[in-house]
Amino acid sequence: MKTESRTENTEKVPVGPVSRAQVAPKSIATGLVLATVGAIAFSGKAIIVKLAYRHGVDAVTLIMYRMLFALPIFALMAWWSSRGKPPLTRSDWLGILGLGVTGYYLASYLDFAGLSFISASLERLILYLNPTLVLLLGLVLYKRKIQRTQAVGMLISYAGVMLVFGHEIKLEGGDVALGALLVFLSAVSYAVYLTFSGELVQRLGSLRLVGLATTVACLLCIAQFVLLRPWSAAMVAPEVIWLSVLNATLCTAVPVLLVMMAIERIGASLAAQTGMVGPMSTILMGVVILGEPFTAWVAAGTVLVIAGIFVFTRSGRSGSR
Repeated sequence: MKTESRTENTEKVPVGPVSRAQVAPKSIATGLVLATVGAIAFSGKAIIVKLAYRHGVDAVTLIMYRMLFALPIFALMAWWSSRGKPPLTRSDWLGILGLGVTGYYLASYLDFAGLSFISASLERLILYLNPTLVLLLGLVLYKRKIQRTQAVGMLISYAGVMLVFGHEIKLEGGDVALGALLVFLSAVSYAVYLTFSGELVQRLGSLRLVGLATTVACLLCIAQFVLLRPWSAAMVAPEVIWLSVLNATLCTAVPVLLVMMAIERIGASLAAQTGMVGPMSTILMGVVILGEPFTAWVAAGTVLVIAGIFVFTRSGRSGSR
């Protein structure tokens, strides 16, 4: 999510340069560990979803269970972060509703639906294109210019995704195209959330906004199941329940908090760079846990995507100085 923290732990130490030098490395190391664990935990979501699909559950039911178990956590987060804060205005609630729909409900549902057709590796690579989509939305909505190096990074990343996509569609058939499209639309939906969340983040705070927006998304996913499925569809294999609990906690709530804590220590930019471990961890877990093939095509595509995003983010930072 698009958050920036301008407060570092070292600034709280009212002593001289020696003490600051002693504290800063520890704070940075802790932040890097938190960001890395958070990225790996996030990336495990696709693995859990693919495992659950082996038990005959569909996307609507599966995301309902994930959000049902996550709802108490995010509701508690929203309550805790709202203590002592000014009440929300009508425009705040409308913004939270809109961001909850685009950033968490729609993005999550499209992602779950797409995972029923494509590998976890391809899904993670597509989602990793998110920063480029935010930039493209800025170009379309606000006429923000794209630097030449940013364009080069984007081309490299999209070439990597197309390489893996082309190989997978050749092996698995036309359903891969549908799955890739659904996951790409999920990334677009989350990019819309990031693009429009900036003002609300500044006014409400990132933790409060995430808690409220995800609570809205949880309620929408539960309502979707009630409207579209008979109650008998809730009778699923016990493995689906436990996987959903794991998804709601370890791969949803926990990484949100870990990344937040990492941003407080090392800033959003470095935390985002650390997130590059996400695609690699997804591919590794896909090979080890799901038995997905690791081919030269997947390896080459992953290298291209990560290299492209690295060039893209580096050029974005240097251009903003």
